[in-house]
Amino acid sequence: MPAPRHVVVVGGGISGLAAAWFLHRDGPPGLRVTVLEGSDRLGGALRSGELAGVPVDRGAEALLLRRPEAVDLARAAGLGEDLEDAATTSASVWSRGALRPLPTGTVMGVPGDLRRLAGTGLLTGRELSRIPLDAWLPRTRIGEDVSVGRYVTARVGRAVLDRLVEPLLGGVYAGRAHDLSLEATLPQLAPYVREQRSLLAAVRASRAGAPAAGGAVFGAPRGGVGRLPEAVARVSGARVRTGAPVRDVARTPTGWRLTVGPASDPEEVLADAVVLAVPAAPAARLLRETVPRAARELAQVRTASVAVVGLAFARSSFPAPPSGSGFLVPPVEGRAVKAVTFSSNKWGWSARAAPGLLVVRASLGRVGEEAVLQRDDADLIDLALADLTDLLGATDPPVDAQVTRWGGGLPQYTVGHRGRVARVREAVAEVPGMAVCGAAYDGLGVPACVATAERAAHEVLRQWAGDGPVDSAPAEGS
Repeated sequence: MPAPRHVVVVGGGISGLAAAWFLHRDGPPGLRVTVLEGSDRLGGALRSGELAGVPVDRGAEALLLRRPEAVDLARAAGLGEDLEDAATTSASVWSRGALRPLPTGTVMGVPGDLRRLAGTGLLTGRELSRIPLDAWLPRTRIGEDVSVGRYVTARVGRAVLDRLVEPLLGGVYAGRAHDLSLEATLPQLAPYVREQRSLLAAVRASRAGAPAAGGAVFGAPRGGVGRLPEAVARVSGARVRTGAPVRDVARTPTGWRLTVGPASDPEEVLADAVVLAVPAAPAARLLRETVPRAARELAQVRTASVAVVGLAFARSSFPAPPSGSGFLVPPVEGRAVKAVTFSSNKWGWSARAAPGLLVVRASLGRVGEEAVLQRDDADLIDLALADLTDLLGATDPPVDAQVTRWGGGLPQYTVGHRGRVARVREAVAEVPGMAVCGAAYDGLGVPACVATAERAAHEVLRQWAGDGPVDSAPAEGS
C-alpha cells in the first residue's frame, strides 16, 4: 500500500486555510495536509480584537453575501448559526462640505441613472451636464485592457471619476483609478463596455444582466469576520503551524522539499504537492528557481499599505449621532481618512455590546501615500480624529483607540492584471504538484480568496487523478 500523500500549504491566511479545508474535504482518504504560517498568528488580513470591550474586526470586516463561497465556508466551519446580516448598508460620500448619499444604480460608482445621481447633490449642474455626452461620443478604444480612470473620464468626465469612482476604488483597493484595470476591477461591467459604445448603457445592461438582487448584501459571524480563520483551521484536518516561515521551495525526484525556519536552524519538510497561499512578492521569491516565468509575472504586482484606526466614542459626543453604515472620502477632498465605517450602526452585535458607544473604523492609506503611514500610532490617531472632528463634529475625545497596520496588504490590479494572472497559472500548471491562490489573483474579498483556494486544491487533486490541471474560468469580483 503506498504511503499517504502529503500537501503543504504555505500561508495561514484565509486562502491557505480554505485550501487546507478543501483538500481535507475532497482529497483521498489518508491525505495529510500541513499549513505553514510564517507569522505568529493565523488569518492574514482577517484579524479580530476588542475596542472599549466591544468585539471589532481589525482587518476585513464583512462577507459579500451575493457570492456563496465565504458563507459556505463559514457554515462548514461551524459558524452558520452565528452569521448575521448587516443592520444597514446605507453609505454616503463626503463631498463639498457635506455627507451625500451614495447613489443607487451604479457599478463601482459608475452611474447608470442620471436622475438618481442628480438627486444626491454629489455633482454640480455643470458636472452633470457633461455626462449625457457619453451617448454621442465615438467609441473609446480599449484594446486588451484599459485603466478605469482613462475610460471613465473619456466617457463621462472627470467629476464622476473624482467624486464617485475614485473613493469606491480607493476603499476596496487603496489604489488610483488611472492605474487600475477595468477588466480586473470591474469584471461585471467590462463585457458590456465592449458591446456598448455608451458607458451609461453598459452600466444599465450590466445591472439588467446581473442575478436579481434579494436580501442582505453583507454579513459576518457575530463578533466579526476575524473569527473565521481559527474556525476553518479547526475543521481543516490539517496540521497547522505558526512561526514557521518557508525560505525555499525546491523540486525533488518525487515531489518537493521546503526549507522552513531561520537560516541558523533550518528544517526540511517534504511534500508531494505545494499550494502557495502567500502574497505576490513572497510567492515570486519562492517560485524564482522552480517556475521562473510565474515568478517574473508575480514580481510585477504592486501593493498598497493601509492602516485602520479604531475609535470608540460616547454617542453623546456627537450633536447628531451619525446614521448609516459609514462614508467614503474622495481624494480630491484632501483628507487623510479615505473611508469610515460606523461599526455600531452596521453590526447588531456591536450595538448590543455597548449601546452607549459608537465604534468607528477609519481607513487611511492609498498607493503613493506611504509617508502618511510612517507616522507613529499616536499621530495616526490624531490624524483620524482631526478629520472625524471636522467632518462629524465630535465634541469629546474617544474613550478608546487602536491602530492596525497592513503593510503591503492590498495587491494592485493594474492594467493587464488578468493577462498576468493567466500567464502565472499557465506556468505553474506545467510544474506537477504546484498551485497558487490568494488575493493577488481574482479578487480581494473573502469569497474571491476562498474561490481561488478551492481551485488550487482541486488542481492538485486533479493532477493526481491523471486528468491534468483544472480548466475553469477565474472567479470574478471580490
